[in-house]
Amino acid sequence: MRRRILLAILLAVAVTAAALGIPLGVTAWKLVDSITTEDLGARASQIAATLDTDLADGQLSDADLAAVAVAIPAGGKLTVRLPGQPAQTEGSEPGTDPVTARVQLARDGTLELAIPSGPLRSRQTTVTLAVLLLVVLSVSIGTVVATVTARRLAKPLRHVAERAAKLGGGDFRPDPSRYGVGELDMVAEALDTSGTALAQLVQRERQLVGDVSHQLRSRLTALQLRLEPLTIVDDHDVAEEARAAQEQADRLSEALEELLAAARAASEVDAEPVELATALPEVAQEWRQLLRAEGRNLRLRIGDGLIARATPGRLREVVGVLLDNALRHGAGTVTLAARRGDAEGTVVVEVTDTGSGIPDELAPHVFERGFSGGGSTGVGLALARALAEADGGRLELSSRRPAVFSLFLRVPSPGDVREVRWPSERVPR
Repeated sequence: MRRRILLAILLAVAVTAAALGIPLGVTAWKLVDSITTEDLGARASQIAATLDTDLADGQLSDADLAAVAVAIPAGGKLTVRLPGQPAQTEGSEPGTDPVTARVQLARDGTLELAIPSGPLRSRQTTVTLAVLLLVVLSVSIGTVVATVTARRLAKPLRHVAERAAKLGGGDFRPDPSRYGVGELDMVAEALDTSGTALAQLVQRERQLVGDVSHQLRSRLTALQLRLEPLTIVDDHDVAEEARAAQEQADRLSEALEELLAAARAASEVDAEPVELATALPEVAQEWRQLLRAEGRNLRLRIGDGLIARATPGRLREVVGVLLDNALRHGAGTVTLAARRGDAEGTVVVEVTDTGSGIPDELAPHVFERGFSGGGSTGVGLALARALAEADGGRLELSSRRPAVFSLFLRVPSPGDVREVRWPSERVPR
């Protein structure tokens, strides 16, 4: 993009310089010629006026020409022609292709003043080179302006493209950066608005899936408990129908589990093995500057060879929310650590600070949407938990004092595949 902007501006400058420089050069060339010719004609007229008195008497001597020799330019030649008389000359031969001015004299005579063309061509060349130098200077200034303008436009465009890519990858955090360009600022505002809307949509979706699964499981469990006593009654027909109904309830429960597993797999379709030693320092670098501005430090502790199965954008978002929470509500040094989990096949990413921690009355509600103990929107932690669950992980408050948030992620296994297989439709008996 930067190269295209630069080439477009340079092309415009070059076309403008050529459109103005060529006519200006030609005009300067002709102007020098015109000034020289007019000056030579004026000198010839002055000489003719001086000689007119002698010509009126019909006599013109060499002494008369010598008297006006001072008016002849250096290297020039004066020639006077009268009817019936040989031509009279004064001065030196101007060489080939001279510049000539002719003036009519009394008694049908003519006066011709010629000078060498070399000085004229030199002046014309000098003026033309000056015009060319002016054009080159204009192109150079245009190049500098084009470079600065291209950098000023390309950098925001790249940032907007990166912001859009992060949004598509699940990073819904608003970006406060603005560029001083009205159109780009409008795009940035639209991306922030879209990110907020998508974040709320993801959170509502996860809440809906959780609520539906919980309600269905509760109802199915209650139904199975009611059917179980009916399977052992003395009435054979009733017992048989109860066993059939209980079998259908069991199948419905299995189908529900498969559908929920498929839904989780669909949300994890973009999850991939992520090296935490590479991903977490990138996130830490972004927040380290913000913490330093508050006089605080960020420490990074990552175990060797840790790989988690996650969507890179969601992982950045979750860790970013936790670091932002530590920046806003915590105190002292913030630590971002990654280690192997106590349970086999898990890794844990932890964010902690050395502040006073979370009050007991607030701890049960920190992940509730809209709840905040520090005047914020109350969306961040709820969204982070939803995104963690969307990748098959979970986010917990492991310690209240000091505040420790733990993100539990799965270790990739050879069985992890990208495609999603929905359960086949079951036909009731």
